[in-house]
Amino acid sequence: MEILVVGFILILVLVILIAASCIKIVPQAKAFVVERLGAFQGTWSTGIHFKIPFIDRVAKRVNLKEQVVDFPPQPVITKDNVTMRIDTVVFFQITDPKLFAYGVENPIMAIENLTATTLRNIIGDMELDETLTSREIINTKMRAALDIATDPWGIKVNRVELKNIMPPAAIQEAMEKQMKAERERRESILIAEGEKKSTVLVAEGKKESAILDAEAEKQAAILRAEAQKEKMIKEAEGEALAILKVQQANADGIRFLKEAGADESVLTLKSLEALARMAEGKATKIIVPSDLQGLAGLATSLKEIMTDRHLPQ
Repeated sequence: MEILVVGFILILVLVILIAASCIKIVPQAKAFVVERLGAFQGTWSTGIHFKIPFIDRVAKRVNLKEQVVDFPPQPVITKDNVTMRIDTVVFFQITDPKLFAYGVENPIMAIENLTATTLRNIIGDMELDETLTSREIINTKMRAALDIATDPWGIKVNRVELKNIMPPAAIQEAMEKQMKAERERRESILIAEGEKKSTVLVAEGKKESAILDAEAEKQAAILRAEAQKEKMIKEAEGEALAILKVQQANADGIRFLKEAGADESVLTLKSLEALARMAEGKATKIIVPSDLQGLAGLATSLKEIMTDRHLPQ
């Protein structure tokens, strides 16, 4: 009885294990190629799937993500017979799991050999200088050629990049010397341009300084002229004020004489004194009154009067 129980338990455990092995879960970005009795049965995409035990089997698990393969440097010969080594990087993605599983035995090795062959064909039609300056053109040509060739394998080539181009040591040394000479030439040009700009700046600075000096001298001359003008105006105003005061004093003197009741003889005497002062001045023309003889007579009379006053009584 115990043997039957143990046997039943073993059979139950075996059934559970077989049932569990028949349940398959396909993760994201994966695909399973399933065969039934050795023949292609189908492709399982993401999700849960069930297979018939002992009849169905997962023949290949395929990664649908974009993959990157870095191939070792390949020797190639340019059109002008220069041997160089170029290593490439290929970005590809599996688009058809069935073709990928049954199209080629070793897809990665096939892509590597195809890349080397295509690279030699493209570089063989180009000279060294063109090869070094036409990376983008080479990448485009290689991607197009590889994409067409790998399409029957269920592979799509997205990009091809030339990772490194290694010319022979002698050519590389010559290129380095050329690049060094080019850098030195550019440095000389930059130094010359800097000196030129510095000279221009110095000249402009001197020009600006001369302009400022001229402007300052002009302003100083204007200020000096204005000061001289102000001085002359002040002097003229002072002289005019002095003349005005003199005339005012004369007028006041005459007015005082009139108010004091001075006779005609005194007034005439004052006129003679004024005439004498005029003669002593800077005037070049003196107008003499028509009654000069009368004035002379008056002067004689005044002299006699003054003499009589000084005589003893």
